Amino acid sequence: MSGSIHPLRTPVFLLLAMPARSFSSSDSRRLRIAASYVAILLAGAVACAARAGYSAIGRQPTVRADTAALRRTLDSIADTHHGIVGYTVIDLETGARISRRGDETFPTASLIKVPILVTVYDLVAKGQLSLDDPLTVLKIDQVPGSGVIQFLHNGTVLTVHDAAWLMSTISDNTATNLLLDRIIIRRVWAKMESLGLTHTRVHSKSFLRNSSVAMDSSVKYGLGVTTPNEMARLFELLALGKAVNPASDSAMLDILEHNTTDFMLQRYAGGARAAHKDGETDAVRTECTLWYLRNRVVACVMSKENKDQRWILDNEPQLTLANMGLAIINAFGGVPPAPPTS
Repeated sequence: MSGSIHPLRTPVFLLLAMPARSFSSSDSRRLRIAASYVAILLAGAVACAARAGYSAIGRQPTVRADTAALRRTLDSIADTHHGIVGYTVIDLETGARISRRGDETFPTASLIKVPILVTVYDLVAKGQLSLDDPLTVLKIDQVPGSGVIQFLHNGTVLTVHDAAWLMSTISDNTATNLLLDRIIIRRVWAKMESLGLTHTRVHSKSFLRNSSVAMDSSVKYGLGVTTPNEMARLFELLALGKAVNPASDSAMLDILEHNTTDFMLQRYAGGARAAHKDGETDAVRTECTLWYLRNRVVACVMSKENKDQRWILDNEPQLTLANMGLAIINAFGGVPPAPPTS
């Protein structure tokens, strides 16, 4: 969350203290880069193995979803919502796509943290950054809203990987800002442009609008902006191993599978396996997910100008996303059975 404190998100673990590291020599630099490659490859291997297991469970028949019926259902939910709703749904197995306001720009809130994550891993893949690079937390860096780093002691040392994990799983705002300080906001723009996502932008650090690189757009959209089609495309590229490279993309999806938010698209999903990221401000609710059902399905739902701006579990925008998530899950045959245990 980027616009106000989120009372619904509760951290599920405490960050352990980590010792400071010294990285001064060129040899150490090369070792850190090598270690980052190893970390990405190991995470990718684990995630790929999990995906192999997923596809091996009886390799259940691909579902031919009635996308026309699904579109009618989603539109009927969106039509009754007191606000503006856009969505994009992609069936990665058949290529079927449906959308509503797919090319319209929406505020992202913390959903923009996925492009930041992708940019971090892209720089690591290029050898310009290491997942083991240290990030020192100073009092001036700590911002409110989601996350736990704001409560840690001055001088705490994290790594780039630590910050990326916290940014993506509990939407830690301070972690986000530490990463943006390291990678520079405009590099996120450049990476998204290289993927053809020309409307996907992060504007500033979280809770620090005076750091904006595009003040007019920042005032209009907040932390970031995108479209349902573009964010869905980014998740599609991650699923295909084409956002950075297969190993890096698998590592990022593994992180996103550990996102702790489950009160929007995931609320009625019956525990379906998903890599996902959400965003919330007073008038905005967004979430994009890659579901591993009988088919792999990408779904991005974005809402803006929501009339119900209460910070309660059952506010209208959250229920709207929850009901849309349920409709998508049901259209693709529901949650597949768990693989047999050996």
